[in-house]
Amino acid sequence: MMQMPMGQYRPGNTFFHRADAKGKLLGLCLVIAAVIVSKGLIGCIAAAAAALTVSYLAGISLREQIKQQKGMCRFLAVIFLMNAFFYSGEHCIWSWWIFRLSREGIRQGAMVVVHLILILVFCMVLTITTEPMEITHGLEELLSPLSKVGVPTEEIAMILGVAMQFIPVLGEEAETIRMAQTARGARFESKKLTERAASFLPLVIPVFLAAFRRADELACAMEARGYRGPGRRTKKKKSLPNRNGNVAIAASAIFLIMQVFLQK
Repeated sequence: MMQMPMGQYRPGNTFFHRADAKGKLLGLCLVIAAVIVSKGLIGCIAAAAAALTVSYLAGISLREQIKQQKGMCRFLAVIFLMNAFFYSGEHCIWSWWIFRLSREGIRQGAMVVVHLILILVFCMVLTITTEPMEITHGLEELLSPLSKVGVPTEEIAMILGVAMQFIPVLGEEAETIRMAQTARGARFESKKLTERAASFLPLVIPVFLAAFRRADELACAMEARGYRGPGRRTKKKKSLPNRNGNVAIAASAIFLIMQVFLQK
């Protein structure tokens, strides 16, 4: 059975499910800033503890978090190696041609990977506990002050909302194509790098074609339902601030202030 795509919305009645989308988005921005600010070991431990607490309040187990992010291992490994071999440091361990491995590079690579993992955890909590349309409306409300200076906030919010909904759909499409290619003899799990690269190449064009096909279907569906751009539509349900959202914003702000003080 195909596993649930990463970050897909899941109905529930947890603390974060009951919080309003605008509060969760503001809290996410503050938490990401706090994660980026954290540099030392104590700051990273505090950020990891916050990520585990937030996941627990959202009803997401540690095993599920690891399972959902397993597909990011190769990307994180590339990020670590790029920092380890190209970050300039004083204590060089090994060097050859343009590659220079240093203690500072290893430390920097590990820090960047930890930051990315923590940010992914917090983003996953948002997408799992918030419906895509609520995220779109929350973004639109947050960006609404920019509409006074001519920024098309409604279009931007709609594009971001549609993009977030397309991510799990394209993930399912890629998984379906991968299984079909495997049945035809593709060797995605081969130990030889050349064979694995050759197997992944046939995935690129079908996934792109599927993305364009689904985008065209979505445009036709919106036109058939009378979509005529911003300013001509109403909202079925308006997202109002609630206590859980305010608590999330306050906790995120306190966490950011704490991380700033820990760096001093």
